[in-house]
Parts: sequence; C-alpha cells; structure tokens
Amino acid sequence: MREIGFSRRPRRGAALVAATGALLAAALVGCDATGGATPAPKGTSASGSPAPSPTPAWDASPRSLAAVGDSITRGFDACSVLSDCPEVSWATGTDPSVHSLAVRLLGRDAAASHSWNYARTGARMADLPEQMERAAAKSPQLVTVMVGGNDACRGALRAMTPVSEFRRDFEDAMRTLRKEEPKAQVYVASVPDLKRLWSEGRGNAMAKQVWKLGICPTMLGDPDALGTKSVKRRDAVYERVLAYNDVLKDVCSRDRYCRYDGGAVFDYRFGTGQLSQWDYFHPSKDGQSRLAEIAFRAVTAERGAPAG
Repeated sequence: MREIGFSRRPRRGAALVAATGALLAAALVGCDATGGATPAPKGTSASGSPAPSPTPAWDASPRSLAAVGDSITRGFDACSVLSDCPEVSWATGTDPSVHSLAVRLLGRDAAASHSWNYARTGARMADLPEQMERAAAKSPQLVTVMVGGNDACRGALRAMTPVSEFRRDFEDAMRTLRKEEPKAQVYVASVPDLKRLWSEGRGNAMAKQVWKLGICPTMLGDPDALGTKSVKRRDAVYERVLAYNDVLKDVCSRDRYCRYDGGAVFDYRFGTGQLSQWDYFHPSKDGQSRLAEIAFRAVTAERGAPAG
C-alpha cells in the first residue's frame, strides 16, 4: 500500500474546538490504522515478528462474524463529531465506501444479518472478556479483535496498562470464547503505531489544537516538544505498544484457530487522509476501508503467505 501524505483540511473555528473539548477529553479513544516509519523486511513486521501463517484448520470463508474491541471498530468520529458510526466499521460496517470485512467475506445481505459488533468506545483489554462472552452467545464462525490503543493512551505513563495485565486479560478473553465456541476462528489485529500518528500530525496546526483537548496525552501531549523528557515519554509509549503486540502474537500463536495479522496494522504507512477530520486520531471512512483491506488479506491469506 502506498503512503498517502497530508491532505488539506478546511480551517475550522476555535468554537468547534472549545465546544467539543470536554467530551473529547473524556472519551477514551482508539487510533488509526498506522504503520512504522521504516518499512519492515519482507515477511516480517516492524517489531521483527513473522508474517501470519494460517493453521491447517483455518477456514477463509466463514458464514458469520462478531467484532470486539474499542472505538476504532465502532467507527467513532468517522461520520460526525463525538459519535459512533458502526455502519462504517472496518469489521461489520454496511457502508459501500468502506467494503467491510463482513461484506467481503459474507456478502452484503448476509453481513447485515450474520455479523455483530460488540466493540465499545473507550474499551481497554480488561473489557475484552465481557465482549467475548457476548460475541460467543451468537456462535460466530469468526471473531475479530482490535484493542490496545486505549491501554497505551492514558493521562500519564504510569497509568498505561502493565504488560502482564494486558496478557492476563487477553488470555481470559480467549478462554471465555473457547468455553462456548472451541472452534470459532479469531483474527487479531496489531495495536497501531501511535508514534507514527504523532509524527504525521505534528505538522498540522488544527490537529495539534484538537490534541490539546486531551487526546492520548502519553503520546500526543505537547506535540512540538522535542526535549529529552518528551522524547523519552513517546519512546516509552512506542515500546509499550510493541510489547502489547508481542503479547497478542504469542497468545494467538497458542490457539490453532487464532490468526494474528503479523503486525500489518502497526506497519501500515497511513497519512492524514486516513484520519478523522474532527479529532485527527480515529480512522476516517478511508482509514476504515484500509483496515478492512488489511484484515481481509490476513483472513484469506494462504498458508505461509504474508497478509499485507
């Protein structure tokens, strides 16, 4: 996929920023389909993990799908400010411009009746077991997982979810699913590269104004600051995201019906054209479409082939 550079945005008044500030700061948010600044070697992710290899039991043609995760999967801020827009969700959306994973796999009619979205805006990994329980009740043949951005996007570094807790909650979520659906397939998306988000948006004056409202302070706070303390703060978030992705990869590898994306979401070289015009953080409709493409490639990849 080619990198898309900055897109020109109409200037918005300070009134919009002020009016939405309190709500944006209160909303725990996910992030966009992102990628590392340097392309990874072929067949590996930026973190050095191998591209996904399907198990012999993998079925690339499921007949039902349930999605769990955070605001990305809810389509937050993709259609209107401070609102979920599940119709453009990369996983289960019905908007033709997105061409969601459910539509690609099930067809438009079946996607409307045989896909379910249990993601929640603001969710962290600790919320995944409850979402998995709800998903399992539908007996889906495929479950999509995209979560972790909110675990790193906190008010301070010390508030980020410890890696051990992240692992414990993901393992708990998988056990919850397996208790009811031992053979349901699971697609796990990597946590996006939040540092690339900062790098792409810091040259956009409007993005920086919106970020000041409290969006992902651990990474996006003081976006122009390049002192040692700020650099170390961003590096700590970057390393935590890498650690989360290592957990996702490891836990998924222990389940023969689970497939990790090989770091494809993390590695995706997005531009501001894939970001919401309201918060410069969540995926736009175009960003949601790119996530759907990545997921489809991972789910339908042949054994041993890279997903995207």
